[in-house]
Amino acid sequence: IAERLYNSAYKWFGHWRGGLAIATIGADELFAAICGSNTATAATMGKVALPQMQKYGYDNMLSSGTVVTGGTLGTVMPPSVVLIIIGLQTEQSIIKLFLAGILPAVLLGILFVLTIFVLCRIKPDYGPAGPKTSFVEKIITLTGIIEAVTIFVLVIGGLYAGWFTPTEAGAGGVFFTLCVTVPFGRLSLKGLLSSIKDTLKISCMVFFLVTGAIIFGHFLAVTRLPFELADYAASLQVSPYIILTIVLFIYFVGGCFIDSLGFLVLTIPIFFPLGIALGFDPIWYSIILTMVTTMGAITPPVGVNIYVVKALAPEIELSTIFKSVSFFLMACVVCIIILTIFPQIALFIPGMGQ
Repeated sequence: IAERLYNSAYKWFGHWRGGLAIATIGADELFAAICGSNTATAATMGKVALPQMQKYGYDNMLSSGTVVTGGTLGTVMPPSVVLIIIGLQTEQSIIKLFLAGILPAVLLGILFVLTIFVLCRIKPDYGPAGPKTSFVEKIITLTGIIEAVTIFVLVIGGLYAGWFTPTEAGAGGVFFTLCVTVPFGRLSLKGLLSSIKDTLKISCMVFFLVTGAIIFGHFLAVTRLPFELADYAASLQVSPYIILTIVLFIYFVGGCFIDSLGFLVLTIPIFFPLGIALGFDPIWYSIILTMVTTMGAITPPVGVNIYVVKALAPEIELSTIFKSVSFFLMACVVCIIILTIFPQIALFIPGMGQ
């Protein structure tokens, strides 16, 4: 599925300067819509996109940075694992969180594309233009996105319509994926077993994270630390957005040194009640925290996606990947600022059902 998504995006954007990198972001956006994990998105698309960008002479900084940051779209775009964990911890509607993540993920993808466009305008040798494709070929390649779009619409649409619960939606997503891969011979027994193994690993990780978070949450409830902090913040004669900036800075710095998902699980019981006390919409606030968690996945020295790409392309220096990420981090910051100024970007789709 990832290869077909990338090939479709490549046919449409490959002839532009930086077109392969833009195609990677487009394919990441669609793959994230059926994956839900930033590391899985980065690893899968990296295997497909990195060899192609190296083949056409793309600069290592642009190619590695695109794959590293494009993978983070899996953190925001439903069915995001991070949004599921936040929903479980804060007892919010996971369906609403999923719907709220769609437009911010699209916005972030657009900002990544603009970043690539600007870089290639300044340094044309970063992303040479590829061969042109006829309009007929472009239309034909759109069949490559039908599978991913169908799976996304059935899963998210089914959740929104109330046909099944989030747990059932996960099983439904697996079933739909098998339906579009097994009959065409695109899934081997080895691939299926590998997928099951990876699923067990992720499920065990999430189970222990949530278990630890529940225990930690009970401790915080007994000590009343979150409530005392919320009362103190509410009594301060400062703008809630100043406190929000401090909270986001804590998440950003914490993500530099601690695994972003683990840090989020530990801190949500503390900072979520604070955000509610300051009058922020819980759905919007959850999306903002998720966006900062996204930055943690690409921030040195612990950014997981950085080392995923390094493993896929050992010839690329780690310092080169670190440097490439800085440009895309600015795009993440701009996205958070836009969502703060225009919160309806996140709240529009969930509000349609009310």
